[in-house]
Amino acid sequence: MLDEVERWLERRSWSVADRSLDRILAVKHATTVSVVLPALNEEATVGDIVSVIRRELMSDAVPLVDELVVIDSGSTDRTAEVAAAAGARVVARDAILPRIPAVPGKGEVLWRSLFVTHGDVVCFVDADLRDFSADFVSGIVGPLLTDPGVDFVKAMYDRPLGDAPGQGGRVTELVARPLLNLHWPQLAGFVQPLGGEYAARRSLLERLPFPVGYGVELGLLVDALHTVGLDALAQVDVGVRKHRHQDGQALGRMAAAIYRTAQLRLSRGHLVRPRLTQFERDETGEGRRFVPRTYDVDTEERPPTADVAEYAHRRVA
Repeated sequence: MLDEVERWLERRSWSVADRSLDRILAVKHATTVSVVLPALNEEATVGDIVSVIRRELMSDAVPLVDELVVIDSGSTDRTAEVAAAAGARVVARDAILPRIPAVPGKGEVLWRSLFVTHGDVVCFVDADLRDFSADFVSGIVGPLLTDPGVDFVKAMYDRPLGDAPGQGGRVTELVARPLLNLHWPQLAGFVQPLGGEYAARRSLLERLPFPVGYGVELGLLVDALHTVGLDALAQVDVGVRKHRHQDGQALGRMAAAIYRTAQLRLSRGHLVRPRLTQFERDETGEGRRFVPRTYDVDTEERPPTADVAEYAHRRVA
């Protein structure tokens, strides 16, 4: 298996510098590209990301991106206003496919985005990135336009944690990477399996189920492997990713959702207890004590969009 991963790394692991924008644009032709930013209370960063994409990838000189959509999943700040002012089309999560009530979760937003975008290639970018570079988009879209054998591309990058280089991605190192190496060793070569920046052909995405929560990245990666095979998957080095980091409690919930996603794909069975109990120090009253807080672990997945009547009717139209 190690030899297979090494061969894959040689054939399907690139740098953003390996494909110039001129080369990508020369082969784009009629293929359309949609960029989707899932956003929840990201007014501090979403505008800059939208502005960079519009300025560097949506001009007459560089018409790489055809559609830029921010899916607002219930922000209570000015996320929607800032994104619209920067030039994105903003769509409220709850306005998409209202027949099916929306549930909280990143995967839910990504799944619904397929119903309101039209690109042949769909590129997902997290909305909390700082010092954003257009390379994050052109780097992962490039292989899909230049190589017809590639269907799914993840970005890879350094993830600093404060001043510590390479120490971000704690859930990746503690949960996702061990799971992939033990159970799906073909995917061991992915540097950032949980990264939120990836692109895929719509024809693949519409065939995949979407975990509604934090397990979406691992679920899509594993299901893409089983659907199109390792050689159709690739990764591109785009440099450094700076973003807002979660606290330890949030990371614990994320880890539980990712483990559950893996568990379902290993057994397709049922969780005995799809809940996670964590502890917080209670500073009120007499004495300091630990108080349990129990959270539901995401247990729902959305079906492939190709199986949803509204999506099929839209394609016919």
